[in-house]
Amino acid sequence: MILVTGGTGLVGAHLLLHLVEYEDSIRAIYRQSTTIKKTKFLFQLHQKEHLFSKIDWVVADITDVPSLEIAFQNIDYVYHCAGLISFDPDDEEKLRKVNIEGTANIVNFCLAYQIKKLCHVSSIAAFGNVASSEIPIDEETEWNPEAYHSDYAISKYGAEMEVWRAQQEGLQVVMVNPGVILGSMIWYECSGAIFTKVKNGLKFYTLGETGYVGVNDVVSIMIQLMKSEIIGERFCLVSENISYQKIINTIAQNLNTRGGAERSGAKPKPNFYARPWMTAILWRIDWFLNTFFRTKRKLSKHAATAIHTLDKYDNRKIKNPEFSRLNFEFQSIDSVIKEVISQQK
Repeated sequence: MILVTGGTGLVGAHLLLHLVEYEDSIRAIYRQSTTIKKTKFLFQLHQKEHLFSKIDWVVADITDVPSLEIAFQNIDYVYHCAGLISFDPDDEEKLRKVNIEGTANIVNFCLAYQIKKLCHVSSIAAFGNVASSEIPIDEETEWNPEAYHSDYAISKYGAEMEVWRAQQEGLQVVMVNPGVILGSMIWYECSGAIFTKVKNGLKFYTLGETGYVGVNDVVSIMIQLMKSEIIGERFCLVSENISYQKIINTIAQNLNTRGGAERSGAKPKPNFYARPWMTAILWRIDWFLNTFFRTKRKLSKHAATAIHTLDKYDNRKIKNPEFSRLNFEFQSIDSVIKEVISQQK
């Protein structure tokens, strides 16, 4: 039987959507019954609602050890997709508890129940740092503990350390490090929020750059890696390195031409360049409001810096047939965006 953690999130839900076609015994964990509706909505969107009942849903939390006892009964393979994504400094404790402690619990259960193989979903945020934007970042880039990292990046790096620790104790593992993941689901959550912001008339853009990937590519690679003999490796999953300006413009263009024709009331592309000194002022104002008026953080210092940073990621390892033996070709981000918008109801 296969266990999927984070089955109500973007990656976990799409993974379940792919697995139910070919696997008979699938279990997924959830914390609240209302969140299952998101996954069911995805199945409806892809006209696979009749397969949804194949999933054995179990109430469990990766930070609650007793609940995992039930979830791990009769399990052979584990896809660990659960995790917290946040760049709010107020969430530091939550990030460490969910991403590090939660992952430690999962790998400990994998060891205790002699799981055959674990696939862990990490992030490019857990990669190391480079001195120049001209140098691409990949799986071998060393983590510099002296460099400034977001709390999210630290928590994902800490989670990786737990996975590698379990490998040393005998667990067969494989890891994927996706870039910013785009896919159909709920537009106000995680990376999907950018679609909502553009749809609502986002006016600002920056020239920073990072790696993007479609969610279907991520889950397809995960399944292939789990079926392969590859163990003890991690893979950078990035389709393209794209500027924030281009991503926003592409989303705006596709929203305006949804259905193949110009739409009435179309939103203009963002046309105001938010320079680094402007976002530096904004994150300080945001900090002040949070500190003295307890408003929710909208722009952290790290985020204000990251949106101007030129980070380039190298995906040659997963595409190299001699190494990964997958011979994988990524879907273009332009086509991913078109697909996401066309599926949104």
